Amino acid sequence: MKFSYWLGYRLFRELARGLYDFRVIGSEKLLFEGPALIACNHVSFLDPPFVGQAFDEAIHYFARKTLFDHPLAGAILRSWQTIPIDRDKPDASSLKATIRLLRAGKKVLIFPEGTRSPDGKLQSAEAGVGLFIAKSDAPVLPVRIFGTREAYPRGAKTLHQARVTLVVGDLWKPDLRQYPQSGKDLYQALADEVMTHISSLSL
Repeated sequence: MKFSYWLGYRLFRELARGLYDFRVIGSEKLLFEGPALIACNHVSFLDPPFVGQAFDEAIHYFARKTLFDHPLAGAILRSWQTIPIDRDKPDASSLKATIRLLRAGKKVLIFPEGTRSPDGKLQSAEAGVGLFIAKSDAPVLPVRIFGTREAYPRGAKTLHQARVTLVVGDLWKPDLRQYPQSGKDLYQALADEVMTHISSLSL
């Protein structure tokens, strides 16, 4: 790990495990070599660093492009291995960067819903995650995080007391030959299936 990433990693690991009694159900499923798209539900700004600190290795993240507009924030995000992305429509640069990382055996965290849920309930997946799956041909690791919305809900100004749990599913690699759809319809079908895997995970 680069020093800046390690520093953030240690900070959020102490925060998660010290203040929020963070635990992982299915932790053994995090211990595998090779690439993966880590697909997670999204309810709080705490989700990316809390998922990241559950791994023993450095992973890569997505963040909306506008967060990189501030020079300091952009520098920090890049040092934390974050890829800028257009939330409404994944562009060629983010797609190419992700494919390069996956082909190099890296793991990339993605939120299929595209944005934080306003009420904590699972939302529909955006087709963009299906595009990444189809173009990268990488396996998907579904995970579901509980408690971060209570810890730091959307619109909150301060942290709240809560217990945070990450539930890890089984590694999944779709056989694209089994899908009758193509183009955008295929991407949406893959995205919907990802959300089905996430929704099946419970405490």
